[in-house]
Amino acid sequence: MSSQVVLITGALTGIGRATAFAYAHEKAQIVVSGRRREAGLALAAELRDLGVEAEFIQADVRHEDDVRALVDQTVARFERLDVAVNNAGTEGTGGPITGQTVENYTAIFDTNVLGVLLSLKHQLRVMLPRGHGNIVNVSSVAGSVGFPNASVYVASKHAVEGLTRSAALEAAKSGVRVNAIAPGPIVTDMLNRFTGGSEDGKTFMTSLVPTGRLGNVEEVAQAILFLASDKAPFITGQSLAIDGGMLAG
Repeated sequence: MSSQVVLITGALTGIGRATAFAYAHEKAQIVVSGRRREAGLALAAELRDLGVEAEFIQADVRHEDDVRALVDQTVARFERLDVAVNNAGTEGTGGPITGQTVENYTAIFDTNVLGVLLSLKHQLRVMLPRGHGNIVNVSSVAGSVGFPNASVYVASKHAVEGLTRSAALEAAKSGVRVNAIAPGPIVTDMLNRFTGGSEDGKTFMTSLVPTGRLGNVEEVAQAILFLASDKAPFITGQSLAIDGGMLAG
């Protein structure tokens, strides 16, 4: 794994950040990306302090020019792309369907769906000719079931699952694998926003998990490393739930 070149979108917080550090401990060469330049430069510096090569490339996955440049600059810096983790995402604004707006739909779908589509497009552009690569899209348990008052977010994650399966089939004979991970409730800033930061909200989310606890970002990061590793060579087009059993019921 020491020779892997890894690109992570939405890398500045939560699951993306934890994944960057997990790969750093495996001595990968890492490109972290996000919209906030100062935070990104600081993260890259932290990773380099661990003794690995790491770069920050600012990009907004909603814009194709940014995504194209992100992939091209990664290849220019490290000569190839072995692993891509498409983690950039937003929960948007919740509430009943009757209260949803075009603006909220656009904000969620442009990041969660268009962002994944554009990322897949340009990552596959460089991986397919080499006949090697692994892509992991960050979905959610909301990609398999519905949740009240989160309809647009749920729909966006169903779309991520569909993109993952379709891309995997297109790439299946090339040596490139495409999978997704589907976290349940994970302790992140996004979960805090989703629950309004209230203890009652966290208690309710915990009650949905059969194992009786919330997950942590390191557990998700390790699942990503597994899916993108040579320990999973026959796994493609799948969505791995990291959910404490939520989808088992």
